[in-house]
Amino acid sequence: MTKDVPPPNGFWAQAAADPDRTVLIAPDGEEWTAGRLHAAGNRLVHGLRAAGLERGDAFAVVLPNGVEFLTAYLAASQAGLYLVPVNHHLVGPEIAWIVADSGAKVLIAHERFAAAARQAADEAELPEARRYAVGAAPGFRPYGELLDGQPDSAPADRTLGWVMNYTSGTTGRPRGIRRPLPGTAPEDAYLGGFLAIFGIKPFDGNVHLVCSPLYHTAVLQFAGASLHIGHRIVLMDKWTPEGMLALMDEHRCTHTHMVPTQFHRLLALPAQTRAAYDVRAMRHAIHGAAPCPDHVKRAMIDWWGGCVEEYYAASEGGGAFATAEDWLKKPGTVGRAWPISELAVFDDDGNRLPAGELGTVYMKMTTGGFRYHKDEDKTRKNRIGDFFTVGDLGYLDEDGFLFLRDRKIDMIISGGVNIYPAEIEAALLAHPAVADAAAFGIPHDDWGEEVKAVVEPADGHRAGPALAADLLAHCARRLAGYKCPKSVDFLAVMPRDPNGKLYKRRLRAPYWEGRERTV
Repeated sequence: MTKDVPPPNGFWAQAAADPDRTVLIAPDGEEWTAGRLHAAGNRLVHGLRAAGLERGDAFAVVLPNGVEFLTAYLAASQAGLYLVPVNHHLVGPEIAWIVADSGAKVLIAHERFAAAARQAADEAELPEARRYAVGAAPGFRPYGELLDGQPDSAPADRTLGWVMNYTSGTTGRPRGIRRPLPGTAPEDAYLGGFLAIFGIKPFDGNVHLVCSPLYHTAVLQFAGASLHIGHRIVLMDKWTPEGMLALMDEHRCTHTHMVPTQFHRLLALPAQTRAAYDVRAMRHAIHGAAPCPDHVKRAMIDWWGGCVEEYYAASEGGGAFATAEDWLKKPGTVGRAWPISELAVFDDDGNRLPAGELGTVYMKMTTGGFRYHKDEDKTRKNRIGDFFTVGDLGYLDEDGFLFLRDRKIDMIISGGVNIYPAEIEAALLAHPAVADAAAFGIPHDDWGEEVKAVVEPADGHRAGPALAADLLAHCARRLAGYKCPKSVDFLAVMPRDPNGKLYKRRLRAPYWEGRERTV
């Protein structure tokens, strides 16, 4: 692209202008051109429409990082559909809830997750004719049937669609974040423009490394935006620290989205291993999703330099951003508001607080709102005007930099993943041996936190290793592995006030004694 001619907006226009450009490196190393990926996305649109999907409908995917995931993203976003990415670590009933609640009319799954996907499709009563699998999966039609015989040409009536991510709340049931479809052509929106917040430019030799699962909101946003502004995408399926360094070196990767656990594991590599790879092409190593300990952040800046950047945000929208320079000047900050966002701190009475005063952090997007699908009460709750909160506590300094001093105290963050105790407690309370239960995070050197359960046994049941093992097995049948307690302790009586409120801080405190819970 010449400097005096603006690049075409959006992947589809770029693919038409330069179909031979390599835009994707699959996890197996296969290279995909823009023309080939464009054609796959077009065929999927035609296939989904032939399956009965219309503008405003949703389809769900249970897929690993791969070409099919990005094909689904491109298809949804030019056909006016909602793509519902599902965490492939979930078990059948959890997937079924999302499929049913979203109203997904088609489910595309990978054979790796066939058992859970089939259980989910059965429970959600999704017709077998609308189940498709990449690879072999009993009860699913081959994914190829969606594409075979369909034209490569652009579909008619192209209109912008969205991703509909599901995010859990303290009630434990995930809720879909649904934004209204604008009804405009895909190219009428500046696709990928939000990357300018982080100083990332269109084209400019950029190569984006996807090193986390695409079902995460931010990971797919970064990957999709990069694709739309002319960057090459390098996909990792299963992350390893040395594997990441090797890809950074081989493909001269310039930006990526990470979580602090990955920093921790990279820093644990032997010095000679780290030195064996050239990471100097990296311009923006952007991390979020979980607090990053100061010593880890400093060590990464010492190694990778000023490319280590941080953001604070929510799936619902809004956020802050801090460069390495910002953080070194103001250690602990998560940054200032994005240009398309606004931050505010309010007290419990809804009064906006001045700089330096601790309160609840609220955000809003200047680009539009959202609602929780089928949950207007949740949509209205925790809002002040156009601002919303996810329950974090913090303050803004006189320069507008945000510092977090606490978070939704009950939420567990393990390896950058939010885990909601209410769902775990509900599973525990379904066991006949449990009279009362609590779940919370305790320190873990690698993951930051791990899930601990404390249980009050029901009358006639004895606390001990046998009951603990039974409860862990019980949870494993009902919850994704990352949500399951790693250990169970017992109390004769749980600490509750006269109104029934659980004093969870009292339960959690002994496990954190002598250690600071990073926020």
